[in-house]
Amino acid sequence: MAQHRVVLLPGDGIGPEITAVAKTLLDAVSQRHGFSLSFDEQPIGGSAIDATGEPLPASTLEACKAADAVLMAAIGSPRFDSLPREKRPETGLLGLRAGMQLFANLRPVKIVPALIGASSLKPEVIEGVDLMVVRELTGGIYFGQPKGRIEADGDERGFNTMTYSASEVDRIAQVAFNLARERRGQLCSVDKANVLDVSQLWRDRVETMAPDYSDVAVSHMYVDNAAMQLVRDPKQFDVLLTGNLFGDILSDEAAMLTGSIGMLPSASLGSDGPGLFEPVHGSAPDIAGQDKANPMAMVLSAAMMLRIGLKENAAADDLEKAVDKVLAAGFRTGDLMSEGCSQLGCQAMGDELLKAL
Repeated sequence: MAQHRVVLLPGDGIGPEITAVAKTLLDAVSQRHGFSLSFDEQPIGGSAIDATGEPLPASTLEACKAADAVLMAAIGSPRFDSLPREKRPETGLLGLRAGMQLFANLRPVKIVPALIGASSLKPEVIEGVDLMVVRELTGGIYFGQPKGRIEADGDERGFNTMTYSASEVDRIAQVAFNLARERRGQLCSVDKANVLDVSQLWRDRVETMAPDYSDVAVSHMYVDNAAMQLVRDPKQFDVLLTGNLFGDILSDEAAMLTGSIGMLPSASLGSDGPGLFEPVHGSAPDIAGQDKANPMAMVLSAAMMLRIGLKENAAADDLEKAVDKVLAAGFRTGDLMSEGCSQLGCQAMGDELLKAL
């Protein structure tokens, strides 16, 4: 029997609630498909600050690096906003990504037929949308040096540095090209090359690599136009490749095509070692502990973990089919609720997903 070690990072807000649902489903699906999962729960973010004073304890990072895969829920809470930046929950997440050397963030956006009515866009615009955002995760303006705040000429100035090396662009572009090969063979690289030198390097490197992937149609788009096109005609996109800052923004915009950010999973991968799998939504502290959370993005993240991280494809298929079946039956959490459907809380939705398995 195959055995997989999984670190669970429930984090903050609704994180523990949706983690409990995912864990129950993972236990069930692993038993069905004849493999075992051992879970090691570790603190991160606000829960880690409360426990240890640090958003990413060294013990959490070491446990994650030693695992076969890491499944995280969400981090963050307004009550930590007054802390120095290096002590905030978000810094713990950035440190985890850097410590695990996770440079590629994959965010699939696929329209579920049962949820077409939940989107704020017209059905004819979003029907059939199936795209993948590939975001570079450990470079760019979030990590560039120098950065900070200084007094200069009698004024205060804040500054950050957007920087990429050719090798950083090459390795994330390779991930995107390979994904495009497995999908519909279309790659759109998003930058701001008309203004930014770093984006011109990005575009040059993608163009240099393109001849090695003659089976992939490559195009380029400025980020402002890409933001508009995602709303105007999202079906034109297959794989979207972009840097850290632009990818952060565009992936959340793309998430709303589905009607709720509560439906979208993600994977963060490195060259080797375990991957990190997490829903793209936040910790939703306003509804934490109220049994209102939508656990489906967490469940779909668990499915991505099974497929990509643990190579348990059949089990991943089962989790995804369970989500489709429950939605087709008309069950909804509050963020997806529409006329004629049955509204459920987080735990009850987990129960329905377990029945669907």
